[in-house]
Amino acid sequence: MVLLFLKLKKDDVLIDKPPSEWTEADSKKAKFDWIVKNIITSALSCDEFSRVSQCTSAKEMWDILEVTHEGTNDVKRARKHALIQEYELFRMQKGETISDVHKRFSHIVNHLMSLGKNFDKEELNIKIFVGKDHCYFWVKGFNIHDSSFFVW
Repeated sequence: MVLLFLKLKKDDVLIDKPPSEWTEADSKKAKFDWIVKNIITSALSCDEFSRVSQCTSAKEMWDILEVTHEGTNDVKRARKHALIQEYELFRMQKGETISDVHKRFSHIVNHLMSLGKNFDKEELNIKIFVGKDHCYFWVKGFNIHDSSFFVW
């Protein structure tokens, strides 16, 4: 037999409220919480599920998954600063192909954008061009006016 209790905060203290005392709003809240918990758990692998299986609410599940995958605000801030430094020092490595450079650059930019950093297209195009070995373009006969190279 499964006992259902709704956890409510009253004066910053969690209290259990049995179903017999639920209002219509409480019933809706419990129903939506149950639906969201099912959605979250159905999308998780077995390892991920074990992290949240003991959670009593969808919000608690979400918070645990968010910290697990995104980190705390301090971790996000440190990761953003490290990526900004990597972006600022970005240069083409010796022996690296254009495709590899573009992939590495896109990786850095995409992660920075996911952390809230905004770029305009001109800034990105200048950065990728300045970070490349210019001799490569002359040897390969690259047409600098070919805008198909620049994707942003």
